[in-house]
Amino acid sequence: METNTLVALFHIFIIDVVLSGDNAVVIGMACRGLSPIDRKKAILYGTLGAIILRVLLTIVATWMLAIPLVKAVGGIMLLYISLKLLGGDEDTSEVQISKSSGQAIKTIILADFIMSLDNVLAVGGAAGGDIILVVIGLALSIPLLMFGSNLIANLLDRYPILLYVGTGILAYTAIHMFLEDPFVLEKIAPYLVIPNQAIAGIVVIVVLLLGKWRSNRRI
Repeated sequence: METNTLVALFHIFIIDVVLSGDNAVVIGMACRGLSPIDRKKAILYGTLGAIILRVLLTIVATWMLAIPLVKAVGGIMLLYISLKLLGGDEDTSEVQISKSSGQAIKTIILADFIMSLDNVLAVGGAAGGDIILVVIGLALSIPLLMFGSNLIANLLDRYPILLYVGTGILAYTAIHMFLEDPFVLEKIAPYLVIPNQAIAGIVVIVVLLLGKWRSNRRI
């Protein structure tokens, strides 16, 4: 297996771990008012429905990333998301406790659909249009969603550095998505005086410093 493929797989795995955390927490929060039996049923069917929507969304996103400016806009969105990750702006406290398994299933599917855009864009960008890597990214996200809520939360609590690593990779993926957009390659890239890797490195450092600063302000 080529080194670039291994690096892309590592990026996808870290992105999935970091960005699937909120989705997994939402699943747990939506089901916390159910009996153990109904909770298992809601998690199973809700997650299966969310996965189907995520597959469709990923297929559409992978196709759309080839359209001029879509990759650039997606990159900007991912940069914003990476800043929010370290700033602690993600808020899942308003997820209501579901009183029935049917209500919980609907909540899980809707919440995951809304919250999966960042994951889909990031995996699509890290995969570089390679459909096999996209499929692997989806395959990784499925067990993380179904079984990983407590594991992910514990990992991020125990090893805060993992959040910084994930944020750095997300910012790196975002700037490369922007720089590799067809429109940017044609209209902007010819006027850049420093290499793309240097630009990516600068952006990652700025994002991490800003994120750390915003995180400290919330303490």
